Amino acid sequence: MFDHPRWTITKRELGSLSREKTIVLAICIQLFIAAFSSFLVVGLTSLYDPGSVDGAADIEVGISGDVEENLLRAGQQVDGLSVRRVASNDDALQLFERGQVDAVISTASAPAGGGGTQVQVEAVVPAEDLRTTVIVVTVRELLTELERLERVERVDYLDQTPVEVPEDVGSSSYFGFTYTILLPLLLFLPAFISGSVVVDSITEEIEQGTLELLRVSPVSLVDIVDGKAAGMVAIAPIQAGLWMALLRLNGTGIENVGLLLAFVTAMTLITVVVGTMLGLLTGQRRQAQLLYSLLAVLLFGGTIALPEHPASTVALLAADSATGTSIAHVAGFAALGLVLYAGVRWYAGRVDVESL
Repeated sequence: MFDHPRWTITKRELGSLSREKTIVLAICIQLFIAAFSSFLVVGLTSLYDPGSVDGAADIEVGISGDVEENLLRAGQQVDGLSVRRVASNDDALQLFERGQVDAVISTASAPAGGGGTQVQVEAVVPAEDLRTTVIVVTVRELLTELERLERVERVDYLDQTPVEVPEDVGSSSYFGFTYTILLPLLLFLPAFISGSVVVDSITEEIEQGTLELLRVSPVSLVDIVDGKAAGMVAIAPIQAGLWMALLRLNGTGIENVGLLLAFVTAMTLITVVVGTMLGLLTGQRRQAQLLYSLLAVLLFGGTIALPEHPASTVALLAADSATGTSIAHVAGFAALGLVLYAGVRWYAGRVDVESL
């Protein structure tokens, strides 16, 4: 069975990966991320959600205007924030320009419909600063707390009882970042890399004219497609399994590993089919790679129209919170991959090698 020419091609393709510096570098980067995820996730989460890192900010905000008292009260509820009362907005802006405060908030009351009043808020933050993101997040938390206080004070004027806000469950930003960003990134990258490698492999055969040798050899174009696809489809779930094992060693719990590997295999099969078809149709590496990149972005972006995004499917499976939709997605992508692969084999069996 393993003496068939297609398996010889598969072994040759896998052996040639060690000479592809770009692929080796990409695998090393993923290996580094997975192996040191417990350390990297802290720094990456601070960019994804700066407010998640305790003590990461010590922001001073100058305030002025008509609702200073509520702003002062709101500031006491925001960690890492100190509020400084300033006589006027001009004085606050001068302090901001001298770097004595990190941001400025001015408030004013204005008439609203129905004889009520509305609060107008103007915030000034640094345009280009290393701390800008942290400052913006902190100011946003302050204004959110101000809005809550204003709603509480005006509750007696409402005609209807507002919906009760659910209690804070104390979810962790690290949890959200790991399962919704880091894990999907590690699982999907091998799939897209496999498709890109297939594009290079097939177009290289065509550009160098080695496919012409098929006329005097027992290997058909279908065997070539099978051999190249088998190697690239197999390597992606192997990488994904290794990344998940390393994440587990770093303390990240991952459930439904079998379904996750099946999902990665299905996604890889789809990308490999796309790469194979583009390689056969164009025969030119640069053109095929450009089209592959555009199609990969469009197809992955188009999945937002699905009932559940693939990244959400990965997160739900890994967190053992999968729904019926999640399982259906795994089965659906697997079926789609098999149908597309059958189509590319059918095409390879009918194309004339001399026309490539």
